[in-house]
Amino acid sequence: MKILVVFYSRSGKTKKVAGKISDLLKCEIEEIIDLKNRKGIPGFLSAGSDANLRRLTTIKEIKNNPSLYDLVIIGTPIWSSNISTPIRTYLSLHKEDFKNVAFFCTQLGSDAKKIFDDMKNLSQKTPLALLVLTSREVARDQYMQKVKEFINNLKKEIMK
Repeated sequence: MKILVVFYSRSGKTKKVAGKISDLLKCEIEEIIDLKNRKGIPGFLSAGSDANLRRLTTIKEIKNNPSLYDLVIIGTPIWSSNISTPIRTYLSLHKEDFKNVAFFCTQLGSDAKKIFDDMKNLSQKTPLALLVLTSREVARDQYMQKVKEFINNLKKEIMK
């Protein structure tokens, strides 16, 4: 099975998790690059505003065509109780290309169910597995057990 991990990360936490998932699955990984500057306090504020308004952004051209993969695992931070704008854009642009999806998110304390429902609607696919991690778990390296459970759940779904 050909698997791709796709993620966006403003602070580095989602990137850290995506890297671990990719390492454990020995699969390709792609970082979504937002062409809008999201650095510092102004970037943080515009990120929250754009997410609240469900805006799209301009992202750098992707290297890996999702239609060439059996499974695309998509990771996003939660911005102002919403999907990050770059991942919203990626899902909107490539929704026709997904065969199977799984989702993960990093959060401070938002309701991940709402985010996953939005991702499911945008991708037009029911995810094979879900993973929710807090920023604190990632910062303290206390997330590996949940990542392993996520991968085990994925493997069970794939074997069905």
